[in-house]
Order: sequence, then C-alpha cells, then structure tokens
Amino acid sequence: MTRPPQVIALSCGEPAGIGPEIAVAAWSQLRSSCPFVWIGDPRHLPAGTEFTEVATPAEALTVSRNSLPVLPIPFEGAATQGTADPRNATGVIRSIETAVALVTAGQASAVCTAPIHKKALIDGAAFAYPGHTEFLAALAGVGRVVMMLASAELRVVPATIHIPLCQVAETLTPALLREVITLTAEGLTRQFGIAAPRIAITGLNPHAGEGGAMGQEELAWMTGLITQMQAEGHLLTGPHPADTLFHAAARARYDAAIAMYHDQALIPIKTLDFDKGVNVTLGLPFIRTSPDHGTAFDIAGQGIASPSSLIEALKLAQTMAASV
Repeated sequence: MTRPPQVIALSCGEPAGIGPEIAVAAWSQLRSSCPFVWIGDPRHLPAGTEFTEVATPAEALTVSRNSLPVLPIPFEGAATQGTADPRNATGVIRSIETAVALVTAGQASAVCTAPIHKKALIDGAAFAYPGHTEFLAALAGVGRVVMMLASAELRVVPATIHIPLCQVAETLTPALLREVITLTAEGLTRQFGIAAPRIAITGLNPHAGEGGAMGQEELAWMTGLITQMQAEGHLLTGPHPADTLFHAAARARYDAAIAMYHDQALIPIKTLDFDKGVNVTLGLPFIRTSPDHGTAFDIAGQGIASPSSLIEALKLAQTMAASV
C-alpha cells in the first residue's frame, strides 16, 4: 500500500475567528518541517500573507518552503474579525468535508481542524451536529468516537463530555466505559505506536468512593469492569481518586488516563500545559487533531493570538501519521 504524502489537510474553521491568522503564524514557524495545506478562501487570510494556490496536497511539499499552500474554496461572504457571517457556513462545512475526502483518498496523511463557530453553522447551513467531532464521525461512517486531550505532559480522555454534571452518573454505564477504554487502547496502539498501552482509570466519586462512604459506583461495577478487562489483556489500573492521579510521579505510571467527566479530565491538562494541549479524536479511520481552544472572537485580527496549540496539533498529527 502506498503511503500518503506527509502533508496535513488543515480545514480553515470559522473565518471571523483566529483560525486564519494562527494558520499563517504556524506556517511561518513550521514551513517545510511540517507541511500542511490550508483549505479555505484566500480572501480570509491576513492582508499580505504569502500564499500559493495548489490543486493537490502533494504540492505543499515544495510550496511550503516559501509560501502558505492554499487549496482554495470560495466562500459567499467576507471575513469580519470577531463577527461570524452565516453566509460562510457552507464554506466552512465544505472545508471540513474536503479535508476528510483528501485523507480518505490517500492524498493527505491527517486532518487538522481549526475551531468552528457552531451557531454560525446552524444559522447559515442548519448544521445538525453537536460539534466537529460528531460531524467527523458521521463523515467517516462510524459510531462512537473518543476525545483525547494530549500534550507532552499528559494524555487524558473524558468518558462523558458535554453534559451537565447531574447527568454524569446515569450516563456513565459499564458498556460506555468499556467502549471508551477499548477505543482509547486501540488508538494508543494504532495511532501513537504504543504496543501495550497502560491506562489509568479515575473513580467517579471523591476519593474513588472511599469504600462506599462517598458513592457506590466504584464498588458496584467499576472495579469489576476493570478487573474483567485486565483479565482480557488490558493494562489497566483503578479506579483511582482523581485528585491523586495527575501529579508527576503518578503520570509516569500510565500512558493515558480516562476520567469520568469533562472537568475531571480537562482541568489537569489545561493546568499543566494550557497553550500546547491538542484535541485528538480516537475511533476515526483517519488521524484528526485540533487546537484545544475556540474561535477567540474577542482577539481576532489583533495579531496577538498564539499559534502554539495549532502548531502542536500539526506536529502531533505528523508524528501520529509516521506511526501508522
């Protein structure tokens, strides 16, 4: 099988946000060391950007030395920094679809996505998905996927994501946690090149329930599930008290941690490495990374947005592609 060119397909994201300017800033730092092709309307790039329109991602291997490779997609509206234009919704969606089509066809090695503005997509194109991840899963034709936040300090997966805290206990089931553990282990092996991944599991309750004094889930089913999956060959530990799982010595004992809800997972990684955290989607048939921040309308166009997370997302996509 012919390996795809080591070029990352970067969707433009919301053009009124910081996506275009951090794409240019990332290119200026990475150039040919981590070639990518930006998919969007060149009119939305910062004034004076050195760019070259390309027809295929492979052209980025040479173009990126001297200018930003752009695969052009015409949008209906201009880009006014800080104010989303619903007329651009269709273009944003086409950019994502194009990135997925390129990697699926073997013309790119990975997908990296700049932040989108969901309300603009709903208003302008009746976008029917809760977010990027669910849309990518639909494009790929898969069911459940897993969100991993990754940095040099920590890889962590929330078993439940964007739901109210009061719904976590009823949503978190043995079947769900088993699926999250399985997808995380498969992703660590297939996309990170870790042959026998070590995974730590947090408890749901304070102190992992403290023997039933602070909650029953750990005793009722979590410990049993972990024991069963250990017997199946998974290198699991837990359930651990979440407040003792993320210091340096603890992190050295696992390759990834699975937390039970959003803040339990995202607070430690954003505390440890706020600017360089990367969102990775596991369970897709292709590599997908994204910076771990939003559109940042409040600073768009001011030239102060940091490209650090996007740079790390591009570099991680490149490393993951080399491991496949």
